[in-house]
Amino acid sequence: MCLLLVCTCFVFWAFGCVSSTSTSQPPPSSKPGHPKPYKVLGKWYQPLPHSDGFRQRGLASWYGRDFHGKKTSNGEIYNMYAMTAAHKTLPLGTYVQVHNLVNNRSTVVRINDRGPFVRGRIIDLSYSAAKEIGIVGPGTARVEVVALGKRTTTAGKTASTYTTGDYTTGNFTFQVGAFLSRENAEKQRRQLAQRYKNAHIAVYDRGDQIFYRVRVGRFTTLEEAVEQEKILIQDGFSDPILVAE
Repeated sequence: MCLLLVCTCFVFWAFGCVSSTSTSQPPPSSKPGHPKPYKVLGKWYQPLPHSDGFRQRGLASWYGRDFHGKKTSNGEIYNMYAMTAAHKTLPLGTYVQVHNLVNNRSTVVRINDRGPFVRGRIIDLSYSAAKEIGIVGPGTARVEVVALGKRTTTAGKTASTYTTGDYTTGNFTFQVGAFLSRENAEKQRRQLAQRYKNAHIAVYDRGDQIFYRVRVGRFTTLEEAVEQEKILIQDGFSDPILVAE
């Protein structure tokens, strides 16, 4: 598992309609429609733009008490008793079915973290998810992972449906600063508003501290956002963070 992208290295075997990418060399740029690549222990990973058709076999592992209460890659606090998992490249928020090929038991989990960066492992399950399909004891098991997509629940119905969705469109903006002081955040927002559209502050309560995140721009496609990112970098913002709001 990777909580905040810190762990070991990786190789995995995938098959199906969607492939994943890792390399020791940085990608020249993130393609339109793809989330930004990230680097862990000298390797670059390119997250997938969508989960449509994703199917993968390999070793599953699990993580528990040592990481309980720590932040995951999507900003949530890891709960070892929730039905979640870490994957290197599937879009965060994707629901997947994990089928234990040893005992024929299955479960559904939501991807909210990155990892595992351990050789040969393809997914890290929460303690509860691992327990449900009999992995807690042995520690690992050979599984098949099938992406279901994003979950939607219709009012009045107990069953959920899943849609792979389009991860290339939506409401995108760039985060260029984060402050503990609201006054400092407002100062930067006012400065940015003179040059960029939609300069605003997003408040994030981490539990122990409140952060004031300064963001600019509003785009409906990732392709538009990629073009704006070039401008931000030229203006001196070396690492703007693309955010879907």
